Amino acid sequence: MRFDPSNLKFDDKGLIPAIAQQQGTGEVLMMAWMNAASIEKTLETGHVTYWSRSRQSFWAKGESSGHVQKLIELRVDCDRDCLLLIVDQTGPACHTNRRDCFYTAVRDGEEVVISEPMV
Repeated sequence: MRFDPSNLKFDDKGLIPAIAQQQGTGEVLMMAWMNAASIEKTLETGHVTYWSRSRQSFWAKGESSGHVQKLIELRVDCDRDCLLLIVDQTGPACHTNRRDCFYTAVRDGEEVVISEPMV
């Protein structure tokens, strides 16, 4: 069956959550939003392009920083309302210069920073 983004379940703004995961290690890097056009761009170029809700425009990951995400595989969840992007991440994935965006843990009711920015 040919993949057709129109068969995905987008929210009322035409967006779908996309989770980026590092190939090989399974490390969860980040979550961002995509729309049908950004999915098409990603599939065409092989480099992940998200939709920026704040800028209301495409956000080609690494466009300015060089921290690109090369798409290895796009997966659709069972409800068709979330995407998993298996990627090869160059450099940090988070805009805070950390390897991933999930650097705050809740431990014993307290927020704890568990990773520092990359040098």
